[in-house]
Order: sequence, then C-alpha cells, then structure tokens
Amino acid sequence: MSVIVHSARIVDGGRETPDGWARWDDGRITHRGTGTGWCDHDGDTIVDARALAGPDAVLSPGFIDLHGHGGGGRSYEDGPDAVRAARALHLAHGTTRAVLSLATSTLDDLVDRLRMIAALTRTAPDILGSHLEGPFLAPGHRGAHAGDLLRAPDPETLDALLAAGGGTVRQVTLAPELPGGLDAVRRIVEAGVVAAVGHTSADARIATAAFDAGATVLTHAFNAMPGLHHRFPGPVGAALADDRVVLEIIADGVHLHPDVVRIAASAAVGRFALVTDAMAAAGAADGVYRLGALDVEVTSGVAHVAGTDTIAGSTLTQDAALRVAVAAGVPLVAAVQALTETPARVLGREDLGTLEPGRLADAVLLSADLRVARVWLGGEPV
Repeated sequence: MSVIVHSARIVDGGRETPDGWARWDDGRITHRGTGTGWCDHDGDTIVDARALAGPDAVLSPGFIDLHGHGGGGRSYEDGPDAVRAARALHLAHGTTRAVLSLATSTLDDLVDRLRMIAALTRTAPDILGSHLEGPFLAPGHRGAHAGDLLRAPDPETLDALLAAGGGTVRQVTLAPELPGGLDAVRRIVEAGVVAAVGHTSADARIATAAFDAGATVLTHAFNAMPGLHHRFPGPVGAALADDRVVLEIIADGVHLHPDVVRIAASAAVGRFALVTDAMAAAGAADGVYRLGALDVEVTSGVAHVAGTDTIAGSTLTQDAALRVAVAAGVPLVAAVQALTETPARVLGREDLGTLEPGRLADAVLLSADLRVARVWLGGEPV
C-alpha cells in the first residue's frame, strides 16, 4: 500500500521542514518534499495532515523506546499476551519500536523471559529485543530492584543470559565498579550488545573506564547513581564530557526537574534519548503492581516500591515525554531526535529514526500541541 502524508511540518534528523510531505510504499519511505510536489505522485491513501491533526501538524519518525517495562496494566515480564497488550498502549502513543526491559529477578526467570522475548521478535517487528536492567547492579543504588537477587557480573552468568536471548539482547545495564565489571563491559560489547552504566556507585574515574571499555549509554541519567557535584562529577559528569555516550532521560516531571532536562539536553546535544522506564501502570489506573520481584504502589500516577519512597519506574508514554521536554525548553527538533534518530543510532538501526527515502515507514502525526493523531508502523496505520 502506498501512502502520502502532506501539508505537515516534518521534524526529523535535527531539523524542521515546513509544508512537507512524505510518501511510502510497501513499508518504506520512497519520496519526500515540500509544497505541492506530492501531487506528482500516486498514492492509495492521501492524508492531509492539517485536516487530520489541525494547523501546524507535525509529522515525525516513529518513536523508539530503549527502556520500558510495560503499560496498559500489563508487564513485559508476564508473557506474550501481556507484552502485546502493553505494546498496544505504547503504539497508540507513538512508540513504534521498543526494547523490552527486564528488572532483576531469579536467573531462571530471566532466562525464561529472555527466551520469550526472543520468540516474539520473530513475529512482532515492533519488538526490537530485550534490555537486562539487572541483576548486575550496585546494592546501594538498586532502586526498584530486589537486593537479595543482585550479583556481580561473572562470565558464566552473563554468558548464560546472553545465550538465552539468542542474539536478541540489545542492552545490558550494569554497575562497572562491581567485581569483574569492566571485563563484563568488554564481554557485552564483544557480543554485539550495548553496555550501559547504571544503578551504580561509580565515581567519574570508574565511569570513564567503563566508557573506555565500550559502554555507550548511561541508564536513566541522574537516577540511581551519585549526583553531579562541582568537585565530584560522578557518572553523569563523565557521560556529559564523553561524546561517545548517550544519556537516557526520563522526562516525566518526577524523575528529573524540568530545568535538569533542559540542561542535560543542552549539554548533550544529539546525545540524549527520551525513554519512558514505564511500568505496567502507564496508561492504567493507580493501584498495586509488580515490577520484577517487587510490589509497586502507584498513586496519582507516580510509582514507588511498596511501603517506601523509592521511585519504581514511571507511568510515562513517549508522546508525554515529548510534551514535557518541549515545555521544559528543549527545542522540538532536539526532543524529536531524542525519541527517534538517537535511539536508532544506539541500536545500530540505520533503517529507523528518520523519514529519509529507504528508511522503514514508521511515522507519527501529531497536532501542534503534540498530541498523537495517527501512527504508522512499517507503512501500515496502527
């Protein structure tokens, strides 16, 4: 099926194209341009962006979430049906592709869940693979992870988990100061997987050593790690100073003050990714949920480990993260890049992240106030 979307502000690749149009056929972008040039092309479906989403409608690439645990009342850890339900919620909010994050649990449970996600990637193109957020985390910065299940990244455990994913583990978060941590970073990278520093007590020196060893992501920057101090820059300072590193940012108004979102975006231009870290309550009611091995209480849309004041993921969707970031002062083109091109680059997916010809036709049409009007996955409307 061929589709033409016209009369939109196309925002991609760090730029905005007024009165733009894009055409796709058989799931890939074939042409784009401005003005009435779209009239020279045939299309089975013609979409007037202004008629559908209002004046100043925005057409962006599909959003990519590097870090999320569920949504729509379901957790990615609870089996294929739960994954599909959670993904349906996030698809409706513009997240066309996602890496599914797994919180710390028993090794047997993690192996089973990695195998389940691996099987789903064979039939669900919107599922990019898995992210191990644990068990290789620092006890002092474990956040919403069960302390009794944490462990150092010994080669046998790491290899068993990577093998369970069958080539579909995309990212592993670990604390590099743990015994064997730097060797684990090298082992992860050699396996073709993204190594991320997070849930860590590392200072700037150790964080830099991890980046030198091949780590390229800072998991939910500022959270579950030492803060940025003017004499002790910590992992955040090390990441901001290193052009090789992408910082995950949770722009939900809870994890980070809006001023911090704006400062981080200004300091890491083209190197921050807006992630959700969403748990099951995203798009669902307040209540008690499960995240990994822990109970989580959600009140007024804010999740905490039951009986504590420890934040336990978010109830965020990526379109909401876009609105929060822009309201905080992040330029629209930079915020969209952080949802699209930057996470695609982290994953090495050159076929995603922009609306350039040859790319997969994942697209999101938004109103001027950045509300989702329509989503396409691989050229097909969601």
